[in-house]
Amino acid sequence: MHVTPQPQAATRRALDGRQLANAVDLLRALGAPHRLAIVLELTRGPRCVHELVDALGISQSLASQHLRVLRNAGLVSGARQGKESLYTLTDDHVARIAMDAVTHGSEPGRRIQPAHDPTTEEHQP
Repeated sequence: MHVTPQPQAATRRALDGRQLANAVDLLRALGAPHRLAIVLELTRGPRCVHELVDALGISQSLASQHLRVLRNAGLVSGARQGKESLYTLTDDHVARIAMDAVTHGSEPGRRIQPAHDPTTEEHQP
């Protein structure tokens, strides 16, 4: 059964190029497996880098690179807490987008193999 969602207020009117570009930037920032995993981990609450490293099994430098991309995209923010920075999601929209993407990708009939090798992204911020 195909369900057509009701348009949100923001999409009822024509979107301008800047709005579309902002949406693309957001999706691009979430487009790396480690960045999506970081966002999903942050849906559980604020985390320090070492907590993200432990939870995701990635290096501190890789976590920091991905956090920088997410911060630059305005999806996460960091606040100093002693010697560490505590990272949080900037708003609930980010959490919903990330969780909806995972849910959608897990639905029956979705592609099982990724279109690209996510391990190649470890060296790219």
